[in-house]
Formats: sequence, C-alpha cells, structure tokens
Amino acid sequence: MITLQEQKNNSEFETTTLRIQNNDEWRPKASLDALKVRAEVYQKIRTFFQQRSVLEVDTPLMYPRGAMDPHLQAIPVHYQANPSQPSTTFYLQTSPEYAMKRLLAAGSGSIYQLCKAFREGERGRFHNPEFTMLEWYRVGFNHHDLMDEMADFLKATLEIDSVDRMTYAELFQKNLNLNPHSDSIETLSHAANVLGITVNNANLTRDDWLDLIITHHLEPKMGKERPLLLYDYPMSQAALARIRLDNPPVAERFEVYFRGVELANGYHELLDPDIQLTRFQQDYAMRQMLQKPTMEIDMDLVNALKSGMPACAGVALGVDRLIMLKMQTNNIDDVLAFPT
Repeated sequence: MITLQEQKNNSEFETTTLRIQNNDEWRPKASLDALKVRAEVYQKIRTFFQQRSVLEVDTPLMYPRGAMDPHLQAIPVHYQANPSQPSTTFYLQTSPEYAMKRLLAAGSGSIYQLCKAFREGERGRFHNPEFTMLEWYRVGFNHHDLMDEMADFLKATLEIDSVDRMTYAELFQKNLNLNPHSDSIETLSHAANVLGITVNNANLTRDDWLDLIITHHLEPKMGKERPLLLYDYPMSQAALARIRLDNPPVAERFEVYFRGVELANGYHELLDPDIQLTRFQQDYAMRQMLQKPTMEIDMDLVNALKSGMPACAGVALGVDRLIMLKMQTNNIDDVLAFPT
C-alpha cells in the first residue's frame, strides 16, 4: 500500500523531472557557427602577433587595486587565505593595463594579452559584464604607428580593404560646425538640444556634452562603410595618454569605430610618473564627487614608471564586438556561449 506521503513525494519527483526535461535554458546562446568564428579570430590574433614577434603574456584577473577611471567600476571579490584570517578585497580587472605596464617597465619588450575583463553595471546590446579583451603594447611606437598596425590588424581579422582616419576636431567641424577644443559649454549644450539631446543636469562639463553628442548623434553613423580611426582628442580627455602641446593641445590617443560600434581605444602612453600620480589623484577626487567607490592608487604602476618604462603605444580592443562585426550581428549575446 502506498501512503499519502509516498504519493506526494512521487508527484513532486515527476513534476521536477518534467521541469528538467522541458527546460532549455542550459543551452548556449551562441550558435556553433559563432563558436567556430571565435576560434578562427583567436587563431588569427595569435598569428598576427607571432608574425611581428610580439610576446603573449598572462597577468592576474584578480588584482589588488581597481581602475581609477571614474567612468569604470570594477567588480570586487573577497579572498580569504584561510578560515582564520579576515578576507582581503581584490578586484576583477577592468583591463590588464596596470599589470602589463609593469611588465613593460621590467623589460618585456612589445607584448599582447588575450584575456577576460570585467566591469560592473555594464549590460546591454554591446555590453556584457564579463567580456574578452585584446590589449597590446608596442615599444618605440607612437599613436600614429599603432594606428598603422591597427589598420593591418583589422584587415587581417575582418578581411576589409581599408580604413578611414579623422581627427576629433574634424569630426565635429565637418558634421556640426563645432570646435570641440574651444566652444563653450553653452554652445555645446545648445547644439545638443537642437539635436534632441536633453539632460536634466546643470552640472555637466564640456566633456560630458561632447560625449553626449558623440554617443547620441555621431557614433551611430561612424565607420559606416569602413572602420574609422578617430584621433587627437581634447587634452581634458587624455586618460593615460601623452599630451602634445599643439595649438590647441591634444591628447595623443585614438578610438576605433565600425558600423556605429566603438571597438578599441589606444594611447601614446604617458611615461611621467609625477603626471600619472596627479591624474590618479584627480580621478580619486572625481570618484568622491560622483559618490562612486574610491580606489586605492596603484603605486606599483607609479613606481614602475619611475623605474623607466620604455616609450610605447598601447591599445585595448573588445574581441566580442570584433566577432559581432565579423558576423554582422547586432547583439553581443549572439557571439557569447553563456552571456550574463
């Protein structure tokens, strides 16, 4: 005789079994074709750098300090060496930049890394909080040399014939008759409003307005037929790039856009440890003002610069977006086996 409890247990087992049988959420999101394209792209990347004698390196994903950039938020992890000790906070890297520059200062020569990177609060059509990044540094290069190599890289991986180049100033002048280096906040905000970009925030900076105009109006049309290398940014957007004292001064950096997607960001790398420390301190103050988590300044990087990092240029590229563009799909989930 079967008891009521046994009947109940059997019923729950059958329901669970049915739920397992009918649940397809375990399946990968990316197609087999997408996985094969990813493998092909990885192989082309490694061949590209092997032919140029650029060393592949590996650095920790879990780093003791997060990125200082106020616009990036690292994901914290808590590590406990053993149960009797308090945990220590580390951060999943937003990019391998800090560690790779320490390798450069130690005499590595030109290097590249194909790795995972992580960013808090980034999820959307072009964003996954865990993504694949390609970052490389070329000793003796400036940002124009690296743009030349980037053009070769894009031809090799995307199988395109050519790329376009334009300065940041030309982009605004040709499309909107604006001067991004000298126009006032009032001029930029008015231009944004005319374009239908309205923001209920009276504290936006010039760079905020420039960024809004690019992301909401210019970016969707950038690199429509061929990749666009946009270079010589305003001095205030130098990040970790050198500043060239032209009239006006410009930051020696570039970004790559293709079919309206931002693909890469490169710098003629800053070498001065004092300027680097000052920029870190400014970033720290900005994070405080924006009420974002503050990050300990990476003095290991500052000391690496003091030891004499060689003159170089570096660039970080989103590999998942590269694969998206190669497959002509418009959602990053299409090329990720298991998106977040």
